[in-house]
Amino acid sequence: MKYSIATVCLSGTLEQKMHAAAKAGFHAIEIFENDLTQYRGSASDVKRIADSLGLEILVLQPFRDMEGLPPALRDKKFKMMERKMDLAHQLGTNRLMMCSSVHPLSSPNVHQCADDLHTLAELAKREGMQLGYEALAWGRHIADYDDAWNLVKMVDHPNLGVVLDTFHMFARGNTLDTLKNDIPVEKIALVQVADAPKMQMDILQYSRHYRCFPGQGDFPVIDFVQTLKDKGYNDYLSHEVFNDEFRASSPIEKAIDGVRSLKWLEDQTNEAFDAPKVSDVSFIEFAVKDRENNPFTDVIESLGFSKTHCHKSKNVDLYQAGDINFIFNYEKNSNAQNYLDGHGESVCALGVLAEDSNRLVELAKRYNSPTIYQAKQENELDMPTLKSSSQLLIHLLDENQAEKFYDVDFERVAPQVEESSNFKRIDHMGQVVSPETLLSNLFFYKSIFGFVPEESFDLPDINGLITSRTIKSPNGKIKIALNSTSAKRTSAQRFLNDSNGASINQIAIECSDIFAAGRSLSPIYQLKIPNNYYLDIQAQFDLSDEFIAQLKENNILYAEDDTGSFLHFYTKEVNGLFFEVVQRLGDYAKYGETNAFIRLAAQSYQG
Repeated sequence: MKYSIATVCLSGTLEQKMHAAAKAGFHAIEIFENDLTQYRGSASDVKRIADSLGLEILVLQPFRDMEGLPPALRDKKFKMMERKMDLAHQLGTNRLMMCSSVHPLSSPNVHQCADDLHTLAELAKREGMQLGYEALAWGRHIADYDDAWNLVKMVDHPNLGVVLDTFHMFARGNTLDTLKNDIPVEKIALVQVADAPKMQMDILQYSRHYRCFPGQGDFPVIDFVQTLKDKGYNDYLSHEVFNDEFRASSPIEKAIDGVRSLKWLEDQTNEAFDAPKVSDVSFIEFAVKDRENNPFTDVIESLGFSKTHCHKSKNVDLYQAGDINFIFNYEKNSNAQNYLDGHGESVCALGVLAEDSNRLVELAKRYNSPTIYQAKQENELDMPTLKSSSQLLIHLLDENQAEKFYDVDFERVAPQVEESSNFKRIDHMGQVVSPETLLSNLFFYKSIFGFVPEESFDLPDINGLITSRTIKSPNGKIKIALNSTSAKRTSAQRFLNDSNGASINQIAIECSDIFAAGRSLSPIYQLKIPNNYYLDIQAQFDLSDEFIAQLKENNILYAEDDTGSFLHFYTKEVNGLFFEVVQRLGDYAKYGETNAFIRLAAQSYQG
């Protein structure tokens, strides 16, 4: 299939949007009429620019309230359409798109509407045009695509087809039955694909502010495209997305996201496509200035980590406990130091165990994600690296090389870590992203690594709300909470400001004995929890005085649900980053999010 995008999806001038679409790899654009009206040049100028960029102008749209109007209004609309067809000729397109009427005077009489559309189709035939008719989800009389199709079928004119828009279809709960069983492929005039999160709200506001690219929301867009493929459809897939954050973002970045989403849709509907998997976090890498003044090592040593290895050829240290590996990179002229220059001392990279790193690199290239190859000595392991939408580096370590990496690239400087370590593994991480890049970051992990998004929830910071949505690997071992906010004084926004957009600010470590872990952490690094919290949870969960005293002594928080319970404590922030130690009892699978408001308040008092 071929790729198109409506100019309304992107920020900037019409010319900037066209350049962004071409650079990202789109084959065509839909001209949204407002963009053309604002443009200082002529329609012929737009065509010349499109030709120079190798872009087809797919359609001019939208035209509203074209059917069912009283005679005087109808005549005005028909004369307007004649002029718009002349404009379409200048643009070099033979397609125009009409939306179902929302006019308060429009008639529900389908025969009158059919007569009007037939007249317009005859005009299109004379002008060599093709018309597409779309059901707006808030249309006055035609709001479902099957009703739009029934009207097009009643008109039965070769110059009139139906427009399929996934937002208008799925926002109203439409099924694919009519598409599967009734609409012939030759009567599909245009296909527009948009996604959206599941929300209960006014449908017009929903449409105008919350659409997103396929794969970034919750609609069954894969089933839709699969149905089209099964019918033999092989024309354009085009984006029409109204989204406040998109219009506040770089047009080229959003255009790249748009192409990525269409390629992902193609892959998800390709039976032969089998994405390589990732299985776990191998290490977390910090970019730091120098060994002597490392701001993080005192905290992790107090937790129980110890330095076990030094890199054989680079100025890099490895700290371990259980199956957890923290790498501290002091190497000059490295990718880590480039990250340090931009963001300060922070987490710069994740090491991820991959089923097949080379195939992941090829997939990342297909989805327009940057790839990096690290400089290495002759005997060191190859480790390709991807760069996420927030510039976080993702090192890919093949599963069969996992053990070799710490032996081949490093030399031991301390005894083997005891198998009985209280710490087990990385439980989850928190990544702060700006509102403009939240969907891009989510889709980076989803498209390349197959991560699955969980439902989002709000974290009440004392200075505003933080939206959190966790994504996890298919096997559930890698979990990243993507946190975003528009409130300027929240802890998440302060972290973004202070670190110039660094991403990882929370590392949660799973342990076997939360009380032993709490006792080992020096009080100077413990995040203090107010006494009122313990009075509240004792009443809420009917906990014993003895148990409450243990929790209080170590600043441990508690949560439970029908599946089990969750105990956790936090370190104070260091450069905006903090560690969390957790213990899961039973089958508890959440993150103690009911305690987030306490943690955020305590961190505010720390600052």
